[in-house]
Amino acid sequence: MRYRINQIKLKPGQSKNVLGRAIRNALGRKDLEISRLEIVKESIDARKKPNVKLIYTVDFDCEERLNLPEATKKEYVQPYEAGTFAKYSGARPIVVGYGPAGMFAALCLASWGLKPIVLERGQAVDERVASVEEFWQTGKLNTESNVQFGEGGAGTFSDGKLTTNVKDPRIAWVLEQFVKAGADEDILYVQKPHIGTDMLRGIVKNIRIETEKLGGEFRFSTRLDGINLDSDGKLSSVTVHDNMTGIDSEIEASKVILATGHSAADTFAMLLDKGMIMEQKPFSIGVRIEHPQEMIDETQYGDAALAEHLGHAIYKLNHKCSNGRGVYTFCMCPGGQVVNSSSEEGTVVTNGMSNSGRDSGIANSGLLVDVRTDDFPSSHPLAGIEFQRMYEKKAYEASRGGADMPRTTYGSFKAKEDDIVRSCLPKFAGDAIVEAMPHLGRKLKGFDREDSIMTGVETRSSSPVRIYRDENGNSSIAGIFPAGEGPGYAGGIMSAAVDGIKTAEKLALQIEGELNR
Repeated sequence: MRYRINQIKLKPGQSKNVLGRAIRNALGRKDLEISRLEIVKESIDARKKPNVKLIYTVDFDCEERLNLPEATKKEYVQPYEAGTFAKYSGARPIVVGYGPAGMFAALCLASWGLKPIVLERGQAVDERVASVEEFWQTGKLNTESNVQFGEGGAGTFSDGKLTTNVKDPRIAWVLEQFVKAGADEDILYVQKPHIGTDMLRGIVKNIRIETEKLGGEFRFSTRLDGINLDSDGKLSSVTVHDNMTGIDSEIEASKVILATGHSAADTFAMLLDKGMIMEQKPFSIGVRIEHPQEMIDETQYGDAALAEHLGHAIYKLNHKCSNGRGVYTFCMCPGGQVVNSSSEEGTVVTNGMSNSGRDSGIANSGLLVDVRTDDFPSSHPLAGIEFQRMYEKKAYEASRGGADMPRTTYGSFKAKEDDIVRSCLPKFAGDAIVEAMPHLGRKLKGFDREDSIMTGVETRSSSPVRIYRDENGNSSIAGIFPAGEGPGYAGGIMSAAVDGIKTAEKLALQIEGELNR
């Protein structure tokens, strides 16, 4: 029999090799024969600081009948076998954008034999990294390949967090693909898995190589510039622009997965002009806030030295202000750095990232405030993008331009409404942050210290647009399937990956129906 046991506790620093002994002790059977141990979940219990424990759920084999639940098998939702559509001869499906949604949509389509063509306006990851590094060093921005655009999407320059509130059996499959591509196996069971930007770059390349082996084709530095419809209003082809040669061309297409990130403002405008139905969506605006990582470790664990065994501590905070605005931390990066993530000239956009070692000594997090659609300047579907751009331009003007970003201390931000960073935010956001900080400081000691560094502005935590799609995954234009963060259906690497898979399934289901007519 294969069993599952919960609440197996180890001290920080204890080897996982003692899990078998810990299971026997928990069952009161030191002589029990058990084998084939597999960690299902690892979490940290820091409620009694500094007596922190690691808590495990473990599956194991045993020939005896025990008073334990049987281990459950992992569920995968993969409705098609590899090569199901190997004889399909119609127009190849196109995937626009190679962030997490596009990545896993393309991998699935390729494995089913549909040979997708992936269009990514940014560069392949190695060239993209070089462009980003040049921008950070010189201020020379490549508006087609940057922290927002390119192989792997915006998540390639992040902490590589794989946490999500989405409950879906596809998540386990996504994690296994990351492991096959080079990620550590512990992402399969740790409570808050992450990869790190340095490792993620190689992993997304390996997933691309696997997709190519399965028949997928990649066209980097290739931007979607137009969609063309037949007399019935159905998709017939797409127009693309080669950023390297400047040449436009047309590709036959009846099925497109639209997995652009939320920074593709020009793509949204083009689709709106073509009649695609989309609407405004609330999002958030704020700053990046930095603290010494040792302070966070000490506060969260009760002893900063425990980070050597537990990894650097993280946090997640929120507060509801008197004006009804929510203030919350977002995408916390232990041992990371704050980076300029601009994708348009004359703007500043901040974000945080961490390498796999999380070893910079500085913790940073987005500190964001709710933005409502009635804050937008008009009722236009893309008014949220204009709202973003307004404050990104203010941040550029407040800094010296280029790759610089406006920075201040919380003490200054609190004391002066004309502070360099606070003046880059809408008044309601600056006021809400000042009101929330003491409350957040009571939840996490030291969070509201006056020497905390704030950098502006963070505007790209989620999309300010939602593109309509029906229960079959189609947009208002037949044949175009919106997916992921940009069209407003995900938030983070894992939820975007899952949405990409689900969208690929719906596209394949539609092809199957057409073949069976």
